[in-house]
Amino acid sequence: MVKIILWLLAAWLVLTLIGAVVKGLVWLAVIGGVLFLATAAYGAIKSGGRKGVN
Repeated sequence: MVKIILWLLAAWLVLTLIGAVVKGLVWLAVIGGVLFLATAAYGAIKSGGRKGVN
């Protein structure tokens, strides 16, 4: 599960960077940023419940 979340975070980060670099793709940067934050929040929520469990 952690690998999937890390993969998604990397993918959204790449989309955000491409959108920021290419002038006409600002919308891609916005979507990538939103998806990055959503995936990070989801990962934090999912891992937050397992802190004491090995």
